[in-house]
Amino acid sequence: MTAGTTLTNGTTAEHELAALQREHGRPLFALLLRLCDGDRQRAEDLVQETLVRAWQHPEALRADDFDSVRPWLLTVGRRLAIDARRARQARPPEVGDAILENARVISDHAERAAEMLDVREAVKTLTPEHREVLVLVYFQGASVAEAAETLGIPPGTVKSRAYYALRALRRVLPGYAADLR
Repeated sequence: MTAGTTLTNGTTAEHELAALQREHGRPLFALLLRLCDGDRQRAEDLVQETLVRAWQHPEALRADDFDSVRPWLLTVGRRLAIDARRARQARPPEVGDAILENARVISDHAERAAEMLDVREAVKTLTPEHREVLVLVYFQGASVAEAAETLGIPPGTVKSRAYYALRALRRVLPGYAADLR
């Protein structure tokens, strides 16, 4: 289809759009495929969108200033490709199902709160000596030497009390045994 083609009622007829597609579709698709980094589906969508723009603006197709409408179509297609790329970059990337299947499951806040209550109740069942060591070493992050100095007991006693405290917790919290190793 060249410039100066007769348009019916100010719009492009279906057969004229089909002729436009046949004449300029391949070069337009080739350009858009390069601009879309080889994504055929996106390039095909952009070719259709370009032809829709031609249908919406029949005045551009009948201008007598040029011999072919191809430059106009290529310019519109290139601008649509640029706009589509900018739109994709402006929003976060889409996540496919495959990525979600491999994603690590993070526990719920309510689940975490319930676990903390269970552990607090279990720690209350320990003797005061075992509880002191456990709180210092595991909850406050003190080293064995620091706990021994704070409590005024030998480091070996701190180690044995920590061992027996964890063992007692494993009995009281059987569902959490893997976490207490």
